[in-house]
Amino acid sequence: MNCGVLVVQVRVVIKGMVQGVFYRNWTIENATELGLKGWVRNRRDGSVEALFFGSPDSVQEMEQRCRRGPPASMVTGLQVFPSDDDPGTGFEKKPTV
Repeated sequence: MNCGVLVVQVRVVIKGMVQGVFYRNWTIENATELGLKGWVRNRRDGSVEALFFGSPDSVQEMEQRCRRGPPASMVTGLQVFPSDDDPGTGFEKKPTV
């Protein structure tokens, strides 16, 4: 039971120049700052995938930040999907899939 606190969860796939540019660590820093739970990982196709769980405002803000990314990145696309995966208890980096 969530005691009336509204939370949302999404999985995002970020495309572009997003590997080798500090994107995962940047995501961890930003998600932690926003109080989100979840994870981030590289994908073999060159994209980055992340799961964000938290308040609707924080998740929406994180989506906007991901569209910009860290300074060295160049985001060309961002897809958002509903998710019911386990977000875990914090925010972590997961192995490449």
